[in-house]
Amino acid sequence: MLLKKEGFPEEDELVLCTVTGVQYHSVFVKLDEYGRTGLIHISEIAPGRIRNIRDYVVEGKKVVCKVLRIDKEKGHIDLSLRRVNEAQKRNKLNQVKQEQLAEKIIEIVAKENKQDKMKLYKTLSQKLLDKYPSMFAAFEDVVLGSLDFSNLIDAKLAKQLTDAITHRIKPPEVEIGGELMLSSYEPAGVELIKETLKEVESVKDGLVIKYKGTGVYSMWVKSEDYKSAEKVLKKAIEALEKFAKKNKISMEFKRIEKD
Repeated sequence: MLLKKEGFPEEDELVLCTVTGVQYHSVFVKLDEYGRTGLIHISEIAPGRIRNIRDYVVEGKKVVCKVLRIDKEKGHIDLSLRRVNEAQKRNKLNQVKQEQLAEKIIEIVAKENKQDKMKLYKTLSQKLLDKYPSMFAAFEDVVLGSLDFSNLIDAKLAKQLTDAITHRIKPPEVEIGGELMLSSYEPAGVELIKETLKEVESVKDGLVIKYKGTGVYSMWVKSEDYKSAEKVLKKAIEALEKFAKKNKISMEFKRIEKD
């Protein structure tokens, strides 16, 4: 990775590490983003008794760890592997992949202009990373049209970067929703439920309803931001509730949070 963070990580921060050494009671790693070394005690590798530490880690393996303690004077960083759940691991690895994509775009544009990729990265980082947590986050604003490179760098280079970014990065997207349960004891219950679902057909804007079975449907909204998604979901639920109440249909919506 081209991005190298200064100083030490924060306690509880998730960091990507490369295993550099495995001993009987501990594991040594390199923090990829900080260029520093850290230690994982055997008790922080996995829950329960560990008979062979190499069943969990080997040299060269990439692992996502949580920072437990930092001793800046001694330069010690204590880490935990077992305190990172699967959702946190996926999110961290996704962030790393996103940043690698941003760096790849910079490398491509630098090559087109016969420039050193590190020099171009440093130029951009000096102008962007004081406002954005990562290069990828800045590039997302380019996709959304809220960041214009022409105010920061040479016009030709700005256009090349913008074209490369919009070609390779999709607009950010959020997804919210859950399970919708519909039932009716009316003689024409099945038809009434179909009519209920038709009530939300006009609420497009990323709304998707799919039948799962036995009166259960999945209902999700995709949008560029949570505020817009919540607005669409609320509108759909209100339309369903109104029609369901009028036609004596039992309706329940259970929100499900995605990892």
